[in-house]
Amino acid sequence: MKNLKILLIEDDEIERMKFTRVLQKNNYDCKLQEATNGEEAVEILNDDTRTPDLVLLDLNMPKMNGIEFLKSLKSNRNLNYIHVIILSTSNNHKDLKSCIEEGFAGYLVKQLKYED
Repeated sequence: MKNLKILLIEDDEIERMKFTRVLQKNNYDCKLQEATNGEEAVEILNDDTRTPDLVLLDLNMPKMNGIEFLKSLKSNRNLNYIHVIILSTSNNHKDLKSCIEEGFAGYLVKQLKYED
């Protein structure tokens, strides 16, 4: 079985570090790629050798926010099959509705403490 390739799109370095720590602590065997905003993620996706199996997407980011990235991804016929899980500190119903309209696979509210 191949290793799961995950693209984490998160502008907060501490959040990226926490996610990496959780993967390591639980011995998850996957290949993690990181982008700090939607524009960086688009560059990664434009490289056919780096296509992820799963995208974990923060909504509130500079340059290209999560919803803009999700719209871009889902409008690309070559990449729209990739599952996207939204990670956010907000459970704002407007954001959730926008994500539903764009075709996300799931929505998780980020815990503020690492222990959680």
